[in-house]
Amino acid sequence: MSEQKIDTRLWSTKAKNLTPYVPGEQPKHDNLCKLNTNENPYPPSPKVAAAITAELTDQASGLRLYPAPESDELRQSLATTYGLAPEQVFVGNGSDEVLALVFAAFFMKERPLLAPDISYSFYPVYAETFGVELITIPLRDDFSIDPDDYRRPCSGIIVANPNAPTGLLLPLPAIAKMASEHPNAVIVIDEAYIDFARAEEGKEVSAIHLINEHDNILVTQTFSKSRSLAGLRVGMAFGNASLIEALTRMKNSFNSFPLDKLAQAGATASLQDPDYFSQVCDNIIKLRDVMSRELTKLGFEVIPSHANFVFARPPQGNASEIATSLREQGIIVRHFNKPRINEHLRITVGTIEQTKRLIKALSELSG
Repeated sequence: MSEQKIDTRLWSTKAKNLTPYVPGEQPKHDNLCKLNTNENPYPPSPKVAAAITAELTDQASGLRLYPAPESDELRQSLATTYGLAPEQVFVGNGSDEVLALVFAAFFMKERPLLAPDISYSFYPVYAETFGVELITIPLRDDFSIDPDDYRRPCSGIIVANPNAPTGLLLPLPAIAKMASEHPNAVIVIDEAYIDFARAEEGKEVSAIHLINEHDNILVTQTFSKSRSLAGLRVGMAFGNASLIEALTRMKNSFNSFPLDKLAQAGATASLQDPDYFSQVCDNIIKLRDVMSRELTKLGFEVIPSHANFVFARPPQGNASEIATSLREQGIIVRHFNKPRINEHLRITVGTIEQTKRLIKALSELSG
């Protein structure tokens, strides 16, 4: 069947010119080993299903009524979990929607936005969508961020921490330095993978610990990764009350009911099972270490990861070829055909069985 030609004559100029974000594929394949989209290999807390079932069977209201527009119970639970006030918490339909609102609320100004040249590939899409001038700052040769490179006029800085796809972590003193040097710019720290990060004893890793000291730091997180709720689409932001109010105004001018009742109930229940949450994160960190060691034995250059994936360069740098060969065996990993990282693979931490299958396949390819 020939590809259908798209008629764009009724499209806006903006729609015609956009280059949309391309998410990790969701292929249909028997016996698939899916290690390309950083989904959690473990199910969510059992309390999540119980809470959703209760919501579905609620005869008094259930799904026939609109959800709470400001997700009050969920925001209160998040505030309690992270030691904040509810007015310091914002929630949205996945962290992607939260980030889109962030771009609209804080970066549509005369000054440019600064971001690393290698990071979450949705940032340039948001910038194009909202007409934000984006200046990308090259990472160091070892893929780390140098805060001094960001010492220039800007409307804001956005950094994924741990970074994606590298998995490297920027220490809190560096983030605090950026915030202090840019008091009139919003410093957004995208912490989608922060729950898999481990710092030295006695040190914190999340920038949530900085928001009471710096009124220009906004932290975004998600329930998709560490809480195994990618299918519910729940994201959040933490910051001072004025930043949260700006996001709320922007949200209510676009979508006043972003989270449905099931998402609110499931996310709230997840927060009420901290032991399960900690166990899942610890298990993934252990599996990440196993994968990193096995890849290193095969000659891969593995960047120390603080996320639920590893970023590794095969001995010959033939990442594209290896990704294709793995695909033929039903093992899907992520290859970015972009400058500086096209010789690397990003591999999601899966179950121990998936890890063994991956390593076996790679061993056979190298043998």
